[in-house]
Amino acid sequence: MVAIAFWFKLWEALQSVEVWGFITTLVCVWLVARSSVWNFPVGIIACVLAAVVNIRLRLYSDAGLQGVFIVLGIYGWIEWLRKPAGLATEPEVPITRTSLQLWGRLGAFVVCFTAGAGYFFDTYTNAAAPYLDNFATGVSIAAQYQIARKKVENWLLWLGVDALYTWLYWQRGSVLFSILYFILMLLAAYGYWEWRQLLRRAATAAARPVVPPVAAALEEEPRQV
Repeated sequence: MVAIAFWFKLWEALQSVEVWGFITTLVCVWLVARSSVWNFPVGIIACVLAAVVNIRLRLYSDAGLQGVFIVLGIYGWIEWLRKPAGLATEPEVPITRTSLQLWGRLGAFVVCFTAGAGYFFDTYTNAAAPYLDNFATGVSIAAQYQIARKKVENWLLWLGVDALYTWLYWQRGSVLFSILYFILMLLAAYGYWEWRQLLRRAATAAARPVVPPVAAALEEEPRQV
C-alpha cells in the first residue's frame, strides 16, 4: 500500500505545471551551460509553463515578462544558428566577450527599466519591493539578451540576480522557488566556468599557426641520407 501511495503521489506531482516548470527551467540552464542550442526550445517551454502559473496566481506582470523571455529565446535561437560571415564552416556563432559599448547599453536599460517599472509598481500596486524586484527583472532581461548574443559575461549577471532572487523568495516564504534559484546560482557558476573553458580553447585554436597541407606532407617525409 505504501508503494502504491508513493506512485500515486508521484503521478499527481508529474501532472503539476509548477513541477514541470521547475524541471524545464533547470534543464534549460544546464543546456545553456553546455552551450547547447537546444536550451532555447526547452527555455520557451519553461517560460510558457511559468506564464500559466503566474496567470493562475494573478501575477500578470510576471506572466508578461515570460513573453519577453520567449521573444528573446526565439531571437537567441536564430542568432546561435546563424553562421558568422566568413566562417561558413562554423556550426554556430562563437562565444565572445561583452564590449564596453554593449555594457553601456545594457546598464542604461537596467537603470531606466528599474526607475520606470519600479515607480509604476510602487505607485499603483501593493508590491512589497518594487524597485528591487524590477532591478532583478531588468538584470534578468539584460542577461538573457547576452545569452542570445552568446556573451560569456551573461553568467556573471545570472550569478548576481539568482543570489538576489534566492534571498527575495526566502524572505517571502517561497521555499521552493528559493531552492530553485539557489540551484540556478550554482549552475550559473558552472556555466561561467564552462564557457570560459570553451572561450579559452577557441582562442588557443585561433592562435595556432596553420601549416599548409603540402608543407605538412614534406615535413612528415623521412630525410634521405
